[in-house]
Amino acid sequence: LDCMKIVVDANTIIAALMKEGTTRDILFDAAFEFVTPDHTLSELEEHREELQNKTMLTKEEFDMLLTFIFERVQILPYAFYATYVDECKHDIRDIDDIAYLAAYLASNAAGIWSHDPDFLKQKKAKVFTNIDLLKFLR
Repeated sequence: LDCMKIVVDANTIIAALMKEGTTRDILFDAAFEFVTPDHTLSELEEHREELQNKTMLTKEEFDMLLTFIFERVQILPYAFYATYVDECKHDIRDIDDIAYLAAYLASNAAGIWSHDPDFLKQKKAKVFTNIDLLKFLR
């Protein structure tokens, strides 16, 4: 059985980092193959201190959790999705989200896993929430 390939956005990864729960459960479910643009790493790095403080984990624990997460989420280098970036520039308001749409197109994913309302306004990609993905696991 093939797994469903899904682009996961930074906020979803942050939710999985923050606490045990549905998001983390889905992320570690073998039914899915997750990819994310390299842009996610810079977003995580940008908020690292704040995130680490919120999780109340030590730096080592936080890094270990990140490592586990990125064993499940393949990072797509910019070169992989660069050809789609221009095409996506007018599809979504937040420039930070362009990389996710471009990665979606480049990777032939089933959709983008996000709770960001901006993604609902674009027409290129199917958007999955936790509720949508849980239905595939029933």
